[in-house]
Amino acid sequence: MQPICDFHAHIFPDAIAEKAVNSIGDFYGLTMEENGRLSGLVENYDRAGIWHAVIHSVAIRPGNVGAINAFIADSVRKYPDRLTGYAAIHPQCPDFSELIQTVKALGLKGFKIHPDMQKFALDDPSALEMFDAVREAKLPILIHTGDCRYEYSNPVRLAKVLKEIPGLVCIAAHFGGYSEWEDGARFLSENENVWIDTSSTLGLISLDRARKLIGCFDENRILFGTDFPMWDASEELKRFHALGLSDSLEEKILWKNAEQLLN
Repeated sequence: MQPICDFHAHIFPDAIAEKAVNSIGDFYGLTMEENGRLSGLVENYDRAGIWHAVIHSVAIRPGNVGAINAFIADSVRKYPDRLTGYAAIHPQCPDFSELIQTVKALGLKGFKIHPDMQKFALDDPSALEMFDAVREAKLPILIHTGDCRYEYSNPVRLAKVLKEIPGLVCIAAHFGGYSEWEDGARFLSENENVWIDTSSTLGLISLDRARKLIGCFDENRILFGTDFPMWDASEELKRFHALGLSDSLEEKILWKNAEQLLN
């Protein structure tokens, strides 16, 4: 059985998981399929045959960053072979240098942001300062990109960021533009520092459209993602395999590309 890495998974402390999951469901108008707990993630992956995951959570407020990062790091310590942790960050954090030192000390390997939920524009000056600090830290950042209901995370804004902060390595989630998929391909596919993941897309668009989007991006910079707890991992894998990609391309998207990015 080939190894599989899910590059896009959210988890929450048991005490707040139900509230957090319901909040995400309300934000998108969707019924969440899983419970958002670490135990639920491991059980879901065992059923699906997924070995590794990149886990994270979003800091809606800068004051939540520290607690979230401690939780993610503790979760990784419980399953060190199966989990890689990405840290929360917020453009209003008071000291990026201190935060990055803490993140590295915790063993976290990158960052995650969701501009639509955190309510900041990707190309806002405070966000550019944050991105510059991330670049200097030589860590990647996973960015929720695109939502036709909002302007915060539009792929065009991310393209502007990448011009302002050359060398920033980012993963543009949801094929680079949730519900704005063609804009993601149009504005981001040529940048060699942009990776994409497949999360929250394969169940929302046609197989043919998904294949065309994959063809727009460098096949060495595409990552499989489920967006747990939004979707069941087994179902996401079924949708992915239904694309009928070559064995070599499947292997890259499911594991090899993640292995390269995670070093």
